[in-house]
Amino acid sequence: MINLAQKDIAHTFGKFIVTAMGVGMLLGIVLIMMGVYRGMIVDAEVLLDDLSVDLWIVQEGTLGPFAESSRIHEDLKDTIHAIEGVAKTAALTFQNIQVPVHGQKVRVVAVGYDPFGDLHVINPKRLVAGRVLQKSHYEIVVNEKLGLTLGEKVLLGRNYYTVVGIVRGAVSSGGDLLVYISLKDAQELQFLYANARIRNDRARGIKSVNSHMINTVVAKLKSGYEPQQLQEYISRFKHKSVYTNTQQKEILTKNLIERASKQIGLFTAILVVVSTIIIALIIYTMTLEKMKEISIMKLLGIPNSLIIKMIVQETVLLGFLAFIFGNVFAHLIYTKFPKRVVLEIPDAWMLFLVVLAASILSSFIGVKKVISADPSAAIGG
Repeated sequence: MINLAQKDIAHTFGKFIVTAMGVGMLLGIVLIMMGVYRGMIVDAEVLLDDLSVDLWIVQEGTLGPFAESSRIHEDLKDTIHAIEGVAKTAALTFQNIQVPVHGQKVRVVAVGYDPFGDLHVINPKRLVAGRVLQKSHYEIVVNEKLGLTLGEKVLLGRNYYTVVGIVRGAVSSGGDLLVYISLKDAQELQFLYANARIRNDRARGIKSVNSHMINTVVAKLKSGYEPQQLQEYISRFKHKSVYTNTQQKEILTKNLIERASKQIGLFTAILVVVSTIIIALIIYTMTLEKMKEISIMKLLGIPNSLIIKMIVQETVLLGFLAFIFGNVFAHLIYTKFPKRVVLEIPDAWMLFLVVLAASILSSFIGVKKVISADPSAAIGG
């Protein structure tokens, strides 16, 4: 049996492929949008997975240190460490800073930690060059995407910092690049005022700000101790908010990413609807272009079912090719985006099912036109 769809596509093969590529680029953007959301989830958990701690202790009544501002005293680290069941603790600060890179300012998140502490903050697997911090002042470990090299000097605040290490893939919950500095340097950057401000405050009778502040204390427990037990004890007797690592992940994904995910989801839905409309218009236009041929086929006695089958097959094939081109397009460009894009196979399959359903739905417009075609129009020239 003659395949009408195959014959028709072969007749306008170049136009059909170009059309599929155009729709495919739109579907590729849909995949990228899904990948952006997946990337946000991965970014939110990078620092938590690197630290691999059991408890996060922050200012009472806050969701800190990422979802909300938190300030606590540095010596709380020693108090928590003295509690039975706690193996290791670390005092940490997090702050947004602008790093000058070759004449331009780049926004990053600086993690301040004690280089001589007993808890590793920098994941050794991420270190691609140099070393971790080994001094209390004026050293910095940067993300490779900043474009800085080992030994290069970076001006932060009043002082120059030397790049001693380069890491890969270290980002904040918001996708900003991470840099690591010593806790003392971080406290100076975050909590100390400029000299002019200090002199002005003294003239007003205001005491100098306490620079021995941090944003959170993290704790790793000894084997055999449950995080929930110490969580309740610390929150009750130390008057602090305490979260397990699992709860901290939930805070990040729900409080920081939820609204962004809804926005991305809305954009994705709109793009899918637009793709469906475009496919429908293309099929409708293609059907109009061959209305005379369709009328001739009906005049020759070819049943409507065979002609309808041709329209549906062309539409589904168009959607399938567009999906293939969209995948190729997405995989070619996703690494160019400034923030992480994660393309996953389940998302691609879900999009394929949506495209398949949209193609079948779009074909109904062409089918309706075929059914209403008048065979006598073929005689009228």
